Amino acid sequence: MSLNSGPSFALGAAGKLIAQPLPAEEQIALLFHLTDLSPSGADEWPPHPPQATAEAYAECERIIRQHSKSFYFSSQFLAPETRRAVRALYAFCRTTDDTVDMATSDPARALAAWVQQVRAARPAPHNLVLVAWHDTCTRYSLAPALVDELLAGMAMDLTIHRYATFADLWLYCYRAASVVGLLVMGITGYAPGAEPYAIKLGVALQLTNILRDVGEDVRRGRVYIPEEDLKRFGLTADDILARVYDERFKALMRFQIERAHQLYEESWPGIGLLPPDSRIAVAAASQVYRGILDKITANDYDAYNCRAFLRLRDKIAMMPRILWKVRKL
Repeated sequence: MSLNSGPSFALGAAGKLIAQPLPAEEQIALLFHLTDLSPSGADEWPPHPPQATAEAYAECERIIRQHSKSFYFSSQFLAPETRRAVRALYAFCRTTDDTVDMATSDPARALAAWVQQVRAARPAPHNLVLVAWHDTCTRYSLAPALVDELLAGMAMDLTIHRYATFADLWLYCYRAASVVGLLVMGITGYAPGAEPYAIKLGVALQLTNILRDVGEDVRRGRVYIPEEDLKRFGLTADDILARVYDERFKALMRFQIERAHQLYEESWPGIGLLPPDSRIAVAAASQVYRGILDKITANDYDAYNCRAFLRLRDKIAMMPRILWKVRKL
């Protein structure tokens, strides 16, 4: 699917219509336009001693252990150095996301200040996540353009709370999750042709997030399910915000879950294009997250009141089949 989809629209800070999506640089420029900050306002700090860098990576591990048990579980299957870098990536993504979601007064300003720090030639030593992330980016020569795409995805949450079509939502999912997969491949290495599979897997993972978090997003006034899909099942965004739970909603959720399952299936061959020592970790992340869809179904699609998740024993029980599938690649 093309990432250059037609624009959808949202009300901006001044009540004006803002076309979405925008190219990453323009999305970030808009972010700074909504604040009083300069895109190049962060200070450069001296090099970090090895001990400080080690402490920074330890903080990233603490963050992932606390906030994403599924990702922590799947990343255990990576080689130690690769695992450390991938967890730094996760902690960076998590902290960036929290910068928007947990801002108490001005989320745009909070994110713009964070972008300043991310783009600094060297981060402040007290910002442990960025110390580890800067080290990872340097060691693996990760593409700044991909990091900008990820930051642009976070910025989209400030100016758009609705998506007209799945093509519009695709770009958001690409920036929020597919880019993470592409960055992971920059760490692990990959064979030619792996990128399209990584993009589809990222969209599947983010769509799973969206379906799991319908109730949480409603509390924030957000509806990520495309309006064209809502209309297909006789619903509106206002119905979702009103927590309408009926046969129409269940049919909508079934449709979205089937779409996500299809994306997981289509992305699976790409795992065979990864290095052998990374395949099990990515396969586990894919299939464990895919299991959330089955939990949503088991909860009779009530994503308002029941947050679907897998227990550790569920994940462990899945591993023999995951290992079997990886060996067949």
